[in-house]
Amino acid sequence: QVQLVESGGGLVQAGDSLRLSCAASGRTFTGSTMAWFRQAPGKERDFVAFIQWNGGFTFYAGSVKGRFTVSRDNAKNTVYLQMNSLKSEDTAVYYCAGTMRTRGRTQRTQYDYWGQGTQVTVSS
Repeated sequence: QVQLVESGGGLVQAGDSLRLSCAASGRTFTGSTMAWFRQAPGKERDFVAFIQWNGGFTFYAGSVKGRFTVSRDNAKNTVYLQMNSLKSEDTAVYYCAGTMRTRGRTQRTQYDYWGQGTQVTVSS
């Protein structure tokens, strides 16, 4: 059974940085794309960033581009999201997700594996 476990969330002030981690287990993720989504209260779960298996290609939502960086350590089966210059509008539950699909990777429906989420709260 596939498990994705996020960690690293917390309460920070605007302008601070935070790094989220997502540890994967239960199967090999060779060839997979791993992504981060987020969901604010009362809103849809939105795409944040994804990274393909070899780390050679990443893609970001416009709202986080230049501030967030996604990376992965395949030896550890772990994906990271470094978040800098945090804003109050970044407040949300952040979810890690995985897929073997290669199309539509900004859409949550394309992801088969999900973590339980980690709360990030940014105070202004």
